Amino acid sequence: MTQDEKYMKEAIKQAKKASAIGDVPIGCVIVFGDKIIARGYNQRNKRKTTLAHAELLAIQKASKKLGDWRLEECTMYITLEPCQMCAGAIVQARIPKVVIGAMNPKAGCAGSVLNILQVDSFNHQVDVERGVLKEECSRMMSEFFKNLRKKKKEEKNDQN
Repeated sequence: MTQDEKYMKEAIKQAKKASAIGDVPIGCVIVFGDKIIARGYNQRNKRKTTLAHAELLAIQKASKKLGDWRLEECTMYITLEPCQMCAGAIVQARIPKVVIGAMNPKAGCAGSVLNILQVDSFNHQVDVERGVLKEECSRMMSEFFKNLRKKKKEEKNDQN
C-alpha cells in the first residue's frame, strides 16, 4: 500500500461517518510531517449550514493545530473532488498538494468543471494527484445516492 492509499483509507473512514449521519459521504484528512493533524467529514445536513464541508472543517482543525492559517507543508486527502468553495479555501490556505479519490464531473473544481487549484494567475497553485482509490470512493458515493433515491421512492409510496 502506498502512502497516498494509506491516507486515502483514513479519508474514506471519515466519509463513512458522514454517510452514517445521513450526509453525503465525503471525507478528508490533512497530513503534516507524515502525521494526520486534522480530519473532517461532510456535515451540511447535520449542522444545517453550507459551510460544513469535509475540507473546510479539516482546514479549520489543521490551522488551529498548527497555529497558522497557512498550511504550506501539508497534504490534503479528499474522497471526492472539491467544489468551488473548498477549492478556493485550499488555495487560500496555501496547501501545496491535494490527493483526490473520485472526480466529480458535475461540480468538481480540481479539473472537472473548473480547475481552481491550478489557475496560473493566482499566487498559489496546488499539485494534484487524482484517482487514488478511485473505485472505492466512487462506489461509496454511488451506493449512498442509490439508497437515498430508494428511500425517497419508498416514502413517496407510503404517502400514496
